[in-house]
Amino acid sequence: PDRLSAFEALCARERCPYAVVGRAVADARLDVADSLLAESPVELPLSLLFGNTPRLEKGYATAQRRPMPLDLVDVDFAEALDRVLRYPAVGSKSFLITIGDRSITGLVARDQFVGPWQVPVADVAVTSVAFDTVAGEAMAMGERTPLALVDSAAAARMAVGEALTNLVAADVRDVSDVRLSANWMAASGDAHEDQGLFEAVRAVGMELCPALGIAIPVGKDSLSMRTVWEDGGEARSVTSPVSLIVSAFAPAKDVRRTLTPELVRGEATRLLCVDLGGDRLGGSVLAQVLGQLGDVAPDVDAPEEIAALYRAMATLRVEGRVLACHDRSDGGLVVAALEMAFAGRTGLELDLGKGRDPLASAFAEELGLLLQIREQDADDVLAVFAVEGLGDRVRTIGRPVAGNSVRITCGDSMVFEGRLGDLQARWSETSWRMQRLRDDPTCADEEFARIIDADESGLTAAVDAHHFEDVAAPFIATGVRPRIAVLREQGVNGQIEMAAAFHHAGFEAVDVHVSDVAQGLALDDFLGLVACGGFSYGDVLGAGEGWAKSILYTPRLRDAFEAFFQRSDTFTLGVCNGCQMLASLSSLVPGAEHWPRFVRNRSEQFEARLSLVRIEASASVLLRGLEGARVPIAVAHGEGRARFASTDASDNARVAMRYVEGDGAVATRYPANPNGSPDGIAALTSTDGRATIMMPHPERVFLTRQLSWHPSDWPEVSPWSRMFRNARAWVA
Repeated sequence: PDRLSAFEALCARERCPYAVVGRAVADARLDVADSLLAESPVELPLSLLFGNTPRLEKGYATAQRRPMPLDLVDVDFAEALDRVLRYPAVGSKSFLITIGDRSITGLVARDQFVGPWQVPVADVAVTSVAFDTVAGEAMAMGERTPLALVDSAAAARMAVGEALTNLVAADVRDVSDVRLSANWMAASGDAHEDQGLFEAVRAVGMELCPALGIAIPVGKDSLSMRTVWEDGGEARSVTSPVSLIVSAFAPAKDVRRTLTPELVRGEATRLLCVDLGGDRLGGSVLAQVLGQLGDVAPDVDAPEEIAALYRAMATLRVEGRVLACHDRSDGGLVVAALEMAFAGRTGLELDLGKGRDPLASAFAEELGLLLQIREQDADDVLAVFAVEGLGDRVRTIGRPVAGNSVRITCGDSMVFEGRLGDLQARWSETSWRMQRLRDDPTCADEEFARIIDADESGLTAAVDAHHFEDVAAPFIATGVRPRIAVLREQGVNGQIEMAAAFHHAGFEAVDVHVSDVAQGLALDDFLGLVACGGFSYGDVLGAGEGWAKSILYTPRLRDAFEAFFQRSDTFTLGVCNGCQMLASLSSLVPGAEHWPRFVRNRSEQFEARLSLVRIEASASVLLRGLEGARVPIAVAHGEGRARFASTDASDNARVAMRYVEGDGAVATRYPANPNGSPDGIAALTSTDGRATIMMPHPERVFLTRQLSWHPSDWPEVSPWSRMFRNARAWVA
């Protein structure tokens, strides 16, 4: 007891967690306890727990890199641009993005796809923190691994810089609001790579981030980036260069103020380049496609200029003076300008600058932004940058023009002239070829053909004022909230946004699991029932069909749901997985015998897109007053192709919604028809209109800010809010 008491006293004195060390340790180290009683010097108690683990030390012999300078003699500009656009790090990543659900939660305010033609060029991801606020969170990434072959410290600084110039497109007040996550990768044990890792960590952790006032509270490392093997008795190895992948996070004051790269058409505007670097080409994509490296890498020369850039952009955003914004990174200035033109489907005139080297000016991957501003705002915008000390960093580089032509000059010399569609086809070619190998090749070809189609109109909404009408307002004002059962099953994941949409329309949304009904929860008190989207049972039993069978073959469940459907005072909605489930329950739903099954998408892939639908005249109580509206809507499903039991069933289908092209014609081609359903069928209703099923997700876009693209003059709520308000008015 005396020994333990003394040990506890030392722990208290040294603020050491005795409970962590444990009494067993104290009992096992009686000699330590005895020395405490004798007041002899001892090591801190925590050393008992860790066994005096020695500090890991690494050393290396400093070596000076001597990479070869770039040889750009006889390099043709047009050929260089063609090869850079096709490079995987530069080109479209559409084939990867469209197979991931980006609308889930209903809180996504900015995903990768931008503009009516849905081009994946967004710099930053933005989510709302809740459905009832415009405050949000922004995230962006940065990496510059190839530069590490030239200068590891510069590569690390540029990774941070790229993340920050991407993030500035969101409504972030100050660079000090940003937090970073750092993912380090290196071949530890290789002397040269240990040197590179040390230089990179010191550059970021001890110099750049402290200078910016930014913390790196989290991160991870992978320090075994080297592999060794034998080939015919000969030793071989591959070593990955030091890599830093930076994720930057910050609060966004207003998610609606997020800037995108989409060039605005129809106004007199100009393009500004905010150049925080120069024309260094070391480690650039241009160098890589030429089979070279270069000897001088881009770098963050003045950290204080990044902070000044944030202050300037915050001012310009509040004043509404920036129409479009894009980070200059992979591929350089010309690629960034072209991506802005791809998103806006507009021609372009660029001037790389009199007296500049056209290749260096076009393809250097220095830090910077490209901004579209109105001509009338030019003086005010330049004044804001001058106040922040960036006046000499900003220059005009061109303007968008009507049509499809792209002209690039360098002073008085023409260096390139071509068609926007041809350039976008080159930029998209790698993605298209990957898509053809993985998915249905015909679908891939149909999507690729749209790029060079000058008549492709993209998403074009057609709505009237009455489509936004709040028909539920008088009933919400009473304070009475009818109960709606938000139904889910194992794997369903769309119940939160569905509940939010109905709550917004004046309902009391109640979370109901199928097991609750099986255990006796009565549906008698509910006036509405909605089956949500997701992956019930992981879709291993067929999308939604396993969910339906759990009801059909359980007498208690079958009776409860059939009784609900038979009541004349109830309505039912099924979305995505819930649509598939209710279609399989059509034998229980009055007037639903014509409903189809839903099978694998024609593309053979999960499709996550912003699609365009036309709401048809139908009996649906949810779609009243929306007839004729052409509205974008979120799609996220892998098995949404309607398959009817017979031709007669198809002819008699009560179609409530169809996928359409931008001109309103029924969509038969991919991806305007994302799943290949006949006649563009996207939704159906029962004979009396009380039950409606649909594959798209209106609950994820009932607020305008939830849409990846929407007309700029829409109010806070989208036309899809009318659908949920219709339900509230109907049950009144």
